[in-house]
Amino acid sequence: MLVHEGRVCLVNFLVPVAVIFAVAIPEFRFEYTPDNWMVIFWSPLLLYIIINFIIRFYYTESSDYQIAVRACFLGYVFSMGVFIFFLAPEHIRTFGLYAAIMGTFHWTEYLGIAVSNPKTLSPDSFVLNHSTHYLVAAASSWVEFFLESYFIPDMKTWRTFWIIGFLMCFLGDFLRKIAMITAHTNFTHIVQFVRDEEHKLVTNGVYGWMRHPSYVGWFWWSIGTQIVLVNPLCIILYAIISWMFFRDRVFVEEITLHNFFGEDYVEYQKRVGTGLPLIRGYHQGMPVTPH
Repeated sequence: MLVHEGRVCLVNFLVPVAVIFAVAIPEFRFEYTPDNWMVIFWSPLLLYIIINFIIRFYYTESSDYQIAVRACFLGYVFSMGVFIFFLAPEHIRTFGLYAAIMGTFHWTEYLGIAVSNPKTLSPDSFVLNHSTHYLVAAASSWVEFFLESYFIPDMKTWRTFWIIGFLMCFLGDFLRKIAMITAHTNFTHIVQFVRDEEHKLVTNGVYGWMRHPSYVGWFWWSIGTQIVLVNPLCIILYAIISWMFFRDRVFVEEITLHNFFGEDYVEYQKRVGTGLPLIRGYHQGMPVTPH
């Protein structure tokens, strides 16, 4: 059964989606042109503001409010993404698909922890404030998209890229959530350096195919977001930066896993690879540095 925090997250994502769709969906019958399509923003934005006022006064507990306001924001992002995808000019539409993907990913990050390891839940479980680098990378992709959509609009209409990127995002996110649920209480967003008494080595399910399925899913998801946007520069940069991030993250995590599980982890490594391209991780006898 979903814990209280998970229900708060679920409801406050779905309420703005349902309300915005119910009130604003008649706008789909309006004939939009490149000059007037931006009017789709105003009624959903007003509804989002009203819902936020209600949330502020409904949730008296600060912890519940912090969950609700984030989930509501992601519901709004998802809704606007859908509207943009269906109503915006062709060269802008794919940004709506991207927004819907981003809203869904961060919402389900929290829900995934609510299902798999609820005792570790916090507002940070939405991974909205993952790191400064993450925010800079996202902002850079937005800048590239809008510059190219202005100067090279035809490039943003390549639907093959939309489809490939969407499938990469969907499958990558799906793999990550399956990994969360399979690992159950062994999954956390932060690398653990002290072994919990309940911490076990998980080798079943998707962990029988790859040692780090959640990282594999996130790696391909992140690149997929840039393919969706048809951002050639950020596709390359995201691939390089994500690879470097996960190379170092896996290395550090596997040092702790060797310390936690000893020979059992050594044997597991012999049978199963990391799942990430050209990343081997830490093995016994290696210097304790990823470089």
